[in-house]
Amino acid sequence: MVKQNNAMGSLDSYLPILILSVLGAGFAAVNLLMSKVLAPQRPTDAKEMPYECGIVPTYGPPERFPVRFYLVAMIFVIFDIEIIFLFPFAVVYNQLGRFGLIEIIVFVAAVFISFIYLVANGALDWGPIKRVRPASDRTSSSTIRRVGSSTDQAA
Repeated sequence: MVKQNNAMGSLDSYLPILILSVLGAGFAAVNLLMSKVLAPQRPTDAKEMPYECGIVPTYGPPERFPVRFYLVAMIFVIFDIEIIFLFPFAVVYNQLGRFGLIEIIVFVAAVFISFIYLVANGALDWGPIKRVRPASDRTSSSTIRRVGSSTDQAA
């Protein structure tokens, strides 16, 4: 039997990480180089316009997505990750005992409290934003004057 050197055996396990790091850095460098080489050298307005299937855009881009859209996406990711962590717990539940149960309850409680916080702040309200005016802003005399003045001008 040939004895293997422990120091050399432990360094062999880092070789795939080194190869992946070199490939990742090389991929990034090639992409940056190709974007410089293939970029328009003399840009014009026509070259800088977005290309949409050959259709010339007649109006500007749509408005930005509301923040609520991203909040719902983040809620989805959070609960997706929670489910991913609950599967291994369910598999080894008997081996973890009471400690595992307490830890998973703390984990689920933290996620649930964050969900309650997001719902309380309106993360799942998709309707238009309701602008509530203070009650002191309107009085009966100002409402009558406003209604009376608009009907007098219309007649």
